Amino acid sequence: MDPYRVIKRPRVSEKAHQYVEESNTYVFEVDRDATKDDIKAAIEKIWNVQVKGVRTVNVKGKPRRFGRTEGRTSNWKKALVRLAEGQAIDALR
Repeated sequence: MDPYRVIKRPRVSEKAHQYVEESNTYVFEVDRDATKDDIKAAIEKIWNVQVKGVRTVNVKGKPRRFGRTEGRTSNWKKALVRLAEGQAIDALR
């Protein structure tokens, strides 16, 4: 699988920044069909870092209203990628 298809975008939030500071863990939105091995390989290839572990979460979409009509946001998959000691993704710090 193409690494740029696996990793969609980094998730930037206060909690994600806290993960980086405390445990060197980065949060990404990934393709819903990607496995942990696919995610690990993509991160290592794109940023040239050593991945220590990957955890994934399937996030359900939330109900939203668009005027009178009701809808839902899309379901998506979140990956928490822990890097080895001394490794960092400078673009996301």
